Amino acid sequence: MSWREEALEVRKPTHPINKLMLGRWSPRSMSGEPISDEELFSLFEAARWAPSSYNGQPWRILYAKRDTPEWPLIYNLMVPFNQEWTKNAAVLLVMISRNTFEHNNKPAHTHSYDTGAAWMSIALEGATRGLVVHGMEGFDYDKARTTLNVPADYTVEAMAAIGKHAPKEKLPPEMQAKEVPSTRKALNEIVFNGKYK
Repeated sequence: MSWREEALEVRKPTHPINKLMLGRWSPRSMSGEPISDEELFSLFEAARWAPSSYNGQPWRILYAKRDTPEWPLIYNLMVPFNQEWTKNAAVLLVMISRNTFEHNNKPAHTHSYDTGAAWMSIALEGATRGLVVHGMEGFDYDKARTTLNVPADYTVEAMAAIGKHAPKEKLPPEMQAKEVPSTRKALNEIVFNGKYK
């Protein structure tokens, strides 16, 4: 059974949805194999077509492939827990977003929201290709800003690791128990008609 099929066994929607959404999850176990630029840039192309306010496309993607001079720049930003499992990723990326619109320099209030759409596009495109795309927040945001030369008018949003899936046994024993598809809150906990309840 593939890691995506495993999710479909565990996750049961209360309303019909596309299996792509249901089968996408974020395992940590990756093989360490490289992925081609063609595969990687197809994920970036998916992000390119994400929706954004005024078509501003505020997201920027900073990436590093394993075994390249750029890898330590991003790898060394992470907390030790994330370094332990991302060492077998093929690619690491940092998502940043511009806080203002390029066309008038006024505040772009939805820059993070729009960048989240770009991130989800990467995650879904990766899932269609059988790639693991695992987002995370466990890294030093201030260090990312300085190390990666992030301009002052950009927000450092999140990181992600991308790679080919591997059996959970490739992970340290303490991580293996958590290597299962998660469930979700019930709709009545996250969706409200009118006012927040």
